[in-house]
Order: sequence, then C-alpha cells, then structure tokens
Amino acid sequence: MFLNTYNPKLDAKGRFFLPAKFRDELAEGLVITMQQERCLAIYPKAVFERKAMEALQAPGTVARNRAIQRMLASSASDETTDSQGRLTIPPKLREYASLDTELAVVGAIDRVEVWDKAAWDSYSAEQEATFADINEDIFGL
Repeated sequence: MFLNTYNPKLDAKGRFFLPAKFRDELAEGLVITMQQERCLAIYPKAVFERKAMEALQAPGTVARNRAIQRMLASSASDETTDSQGRLTIPPKLREYASLDTELAVVGAIDRVEVWDKAAWDSYSAEQEATFADINEDIFGL
C-alpha cells in the first residue's frame, strides 16, 4: 500500500529519487501512465496488468471503452529504477503533467501519483474543504 506525500526534485535528465518506502513494492517493475487531473500514476507492473485486463473486458464496440483502452496503453511506459533508486519519467509524460523541478510524490493506496508540487498544493487545498463530506459518504464516518 502506498501512503504519504514526498517532495523530491526532478533533475535535468527527468529523474527523481523514488521514496525508499515505495521501492520494494515497485522492485518487480512498474508502469507510469497518465492519470486524471494532469498527474501521473505509477503502478506496480502486476497491478497495471490487472487494470489493463479490466479495460479489455469492456466491449470494444463502445467508443468510450476504446478511448480508455487507447489512452491507458498509449501513455503507459514500462520503467525500472536505477541502482540509486532514481526513476526517469519519459518526456511525453513530464510534459503532460507539467513537471519541472518541484514534485509531489503522493501515495494513493494502489498507486503512486506524481504531481507538479504547485498543482498538488492547489488540488489538495481545494479537496480539504470537502474531505469530511467525502469521508462521510464513502466510509460513513
């Protein structure tokens, strides 16, 4: 399970140090892909493969099913960390998420999300106001 938020820096080669707490779960391989809200999702390879199979279960004759299959696969990139624990984000994905230097690397239970830090700060500030309502709706708390 991926938890917490970290703020590593993206270097000139598009690499950042993956938080040590995430490395074990991603050691068998990972897939980076586009996520909603202009961030990236990093999935353990096995989790991404399950999600891809779920997308394939939807009939390809329906336009929105084809769209999700295309967007999921066309933006996905198989990656591994280097010996120092750095992960390189492909240029196309860096551009999609408007990543520069300051990152927010966010544990999101079954995935890690990578955000531009300013975008994450803005998004999380907006969501804080409704967090209690969402919590109540989902968990009854």
